[in-house]
Amino acid sequence: MRLVIARCQVDYVGRLTAHLPMAQRLLLVKADGSVSVHSDDRAYKPLNWMSPPCWLVEDEGVWTVQNKAGEKLVITLDEILHDSRHELGAEPGLVKDGVEAHLQELLAEHVTTFGEGWSLVRREYPTAIGPVDLLCRDADGATVAVEVKRRGEIDGVEQLTRYLELLNRDPLLAPVKGVFAAQQIKPQARTLAEDRGIRCLVVDYDALRGIEPDEFRLF
Repeated sequence: MRLVIARCQVDYVGRLTAHLPMAQRLLLVKADGSVSVHSDDRAYKPLNWMSPPCWLVEDEGVWTVQNKAGEKLVITLDEILHDSRHELGAEPGLVKDGVEAHLQELLAEHVTTFGEGWSLVRREYPTAIGPVDLLCRDADGATVAVEVKRRGEIDGVEQLTRYLELLNRDPLLAPVKGVFAAQQIKPQARTLAEDRGIRCLVVDYDALRGIEPDEFRLF
């Protein structure tokens, strides 16, 4: 990851246009190629960004980030205050607690909780940025990525969004829909998920445990 703190001006040219006047900002360039522009007052959300696949061209005093659609993020640099690179290594993903892991296991066994005619493709489906909890097919045969949480918050929606962006690049899987499943989902997380076309499902853990098979298991 590359971290640059600079006094800069930012212009986005694409389906919409946006302009950020000259000010000090943090520029993040990640290993996946994404570039995002941050201020010091917006928590996790960038002021502007370009998601991969995209490429960065650095000229004297100007960065131009462009994607396949021809959209451009043009960053005009007045002064660079800090520029460093850091190797973060592989991301292991969020570690689930016992209840959350068991909830995922139960939903994999009872995948029709999501709807009649659903089937499980794979649990812990591997991707370059971490495993998707459940990869399923709905009754129409469409691919669905399911993120399972004990408590559904905004970071879980962001995590599922990243998975969907990656999975939808695979022509064998696309189009891939998303389901955010949790015992409870915070209103802000539900609003963000629904805005991104992600279905939310509140799951009754105790009810699922009640229909858990009684036969002995080796694993």
